[in-house]
Amino acid sequence: MSYLQKPSYYTISLIVVLLLPFTIIGVTFLLPFSAYLRNPLVTAAAVAASGRGGKEADAPVGVVAKAGVEADDDGGGSRLEISILVGVHTMAKKHSRRHLIRMAYALQQTPALRAAARVDVRFALCARPMPPEHRAFVALEARSYGDVLLFDCDERPDQGKTYDYFASLPAMLAGAGRHPYDYVMKVDDDTYLRLDALVETLRRAPREDVYYGVGLPFHDRKSPPFMLGMGYVLSWDLVEWIAGSDMVKSQAIGAEDVTTGKWLNMGNKAKNRVNIYPRMYDYKGANPQDFLEDTIGVHQLKQDLRWAHTLEHFNVTLPERSS
Repeated sequence: MSYLQKPSYYTISLIVVLLLPFTIIGVTFLLPFSAYLRNPLVTAAAVAASGRGGKEADAPVGVVAKAGVEADDDGGGSRLEISILVGVHTMAKKHSRRHLIRMAYALQQTPALRAAARVDVRFALCARPMPPEHRAFVALEARSYGDVLLFDCDERPDQGKTYDYFASLPAMLAGAGRHPYDYVMKVDDDTYLRLDALVETLRRAPREDVYYGVGLPFHDRKSPPFMLGMGYVLSWDLVEWIAGSDMVKSQAIGAEDVTTGKWLNMGNKAKNRVNIYPRMYDYKGANPQDFLEDTIGVHQLKQDLRWAHTLEHFNVTLPERSS
């Protein structure tokens, strides 16, 4: 007689009853967890929003979708104090550096910061040249984190990447509303920003015709000719102006920080210039006195050890009590 007899109806029913609790647990806990693994930052933000009883935040999907926020709320709803797009300019091959930067900025997205502003950190990459192996890894990052912005530009220095970044954003974010952000920042991938300090200074700044950064000469507080390329901010109206200006397009090539200042000077733009010197500065060393208490950004973090010194100084690496 075979031991592989057809199971009885009673046996099947018993198995179903026994497995039902485990099925419910799996649906309740494992599916949200798998979503978290696919996009941990977006999932965490959505959970926090639903827990506050607010509207679930728009989640960036793929490369660009849902990258912006409607700053002008005509429906009488709540409006965030300010919204900032931080575009970290990097290269496709720097996978490990992007992951370090993701963690460093994700830890700064505290409830206090989110109550004051929406700060979206995105990685700006040129699509050419991009070898197949980097293209595959960048695609994985884009699907996993939704924080990659690809531009049709040349990755070589001083070949117009900054122009392509600013000029492409209005069309790229067209689906996010007529005013996706109050401010747009360009920052190097060897600069560490303290987001709360950045928000604190921008909340006091005008919302239009703003050019913000470390100006040269340093002590020209009112009208520095240009802001250093380690990191600077333009108000959204200036981003739109760059996108539509034939003059700017004709002057796209050159040292990017000097060139950006030249566009604004030639166009008689950026009447509101905010020189934050000395609060953003080049890395000096690992000693406490090498960092300012009111730091907004530290530049020239080209080695991981410099990142380690900077993150440790600002207590980013302190373990949680449970650790």
